[in-house]
Amino acid sequence: MPPLPFTRPLIKISGEALMGSGRYGIDVATLDAIALDIADVCRQGARPAVVVGGGNIFRGLTGAADGMDRVKSDYMGMLATVMNGLALEQALRRQGQAATVYSGLPVPTVCKTFSRDDAKKDLESGCAVVLAGGTGSPFFTTDTNAALRAAELGCDAILKATQVDGIYSEDPKINPNAERYERLTFSEVLSRDLKVMDAAAFALARDNSIPVVVFSLHQKGAIAKVMRGEAICSVVGNGTAA
Repeated sequence: MPPLPFTRPLIKISGEALMGSGRYGIDVATLDAIALDIADVCRQGARPAVVVGGGNIFRGLTGAADGMDRVKSDYMGMLATVMNGLALEQALRRQGQAATVYSGLPVPTVCKTFSRDDAKKDLESGCAVVLAGGTGSPFFTTDTNAALRAAELGCDAILKATQVDGIYSEDPKINPNAERYERLTFSEVLSRDLKVMDAAAFALARDNSIPVVVFSLHQKGAIAKVMRGEAICSVVGNGTAA
């Protein structure tokens, strides 16, 4: 694929990606590899914002399914993303990259509360912005937070790191013959019922004409390769599909 014309991407990284080969928590080697990749993108002139999930520590939906109050469970999930955000901020700084954590859920003792204007100033100064704490409200996923922040910060793409190298007609781990799509329109994703993001997140991306790029994080330098057009990925946008 040709280089993608994105200079201010919103990178969405799941909490599970931070576990490495473990079953819980943060694998420091994996965290540092992701931080190095993001720092490389910054050194190439991009101004990335990063939304990190919390599933390696706690998932709100799982807690609710186990009988916990949904609202309290979602707040616990938001706090898990703050923990991951702080870890990523420190890993970025170890790479010599300036970084600031903003949380949608106010926890002023440990990080800044999200401010659109302050976060945009940080991005424009070359500081990587790590976005944690969800939207600050229950019932919203980190996908929705990613799409919301991308729209607020004027990001030109959502780069969604996943376990597979793009969008498939079915789960390729279950059906190895599943069809892989390189480019799709938002309408095609909806008509084919492809599970790219949750409905609220997808609607925000579509209505604000923010393309969604789905790629695998399981390769060295994956984010930088996507930015250079060297990675296998799937792109969803408002234009005509290829």
